[in-house]
Amino acid sequence: MGNEHYFTNDPKSEFRPKTIRVELAGRPFQVQTAGGIFSPDHLDRGTEVLLNQVDAPPNAGVLLDLGCGWGAIALSLALQSPAAEVWAVDVNERALELTRQNAASLGLSNVQTATPEAVPDGLQLSEIWSNPPIRVGKAVLHEILSHWLPRLEPGGKAHLVVAKKLGADSLLTWINETLGRFGAAERTANDAGFRVLTFTRS
Repeated sequence: MGNEHYFTNDPKSEFRPKTIRVELAGRPFQVQTAGGIFSPDHLDRGTEVLLNQVDAPPNAGVLLDLGCGWGAIALSLALQSPAAEVWAVDVNERALELTRQNAASLGLSNVQTATPEAVPDGLQLSEIWSNPPIRVGKAVLHEILSHWLPRLEPGGKAHLVVAKKLGADSLLTWINETLGRFGAAERTANDAGFRVLTFTRS
């Protein structure tokens, strides 16, 4: 892929879809992935920690997978909460297309895919689940979190998985110092070198 990153809007590498086997919501599935997106060859370890360490999502409401890739988190949320409205959001058009295909192949009608700017402004979120794109750099990451975390409804939660070596602890400090007027974050899990940070909207 050269200098192409998973946070590229329109990947230029050739689209070569492939099938991988994964476990989502405790069940085995086959999903489609491709190069030019995040973790195309397997379920990312951080995402796996997030899905295994956080309590099940609410049965209903609006759930957001922020930076969805091929849809691992969104598909898991939709499988566990069929009455919920699940939004899979990514800047990468290829990732969104794969998520659409995977949701359709799994028979999930409650998954919506969208670029960040296409999410309705008035949509209040019950929960955000994310393996955030740390490699976009701190400034962009902080801008992303500053936009989305305040959109949680009162009492809503955001669950973020971040590698300890990539600054999970400093990110926790930044969230509480910068977004503390909206709520509070704490470390709720620690596994395989990853931290799960949970922000609760006040």
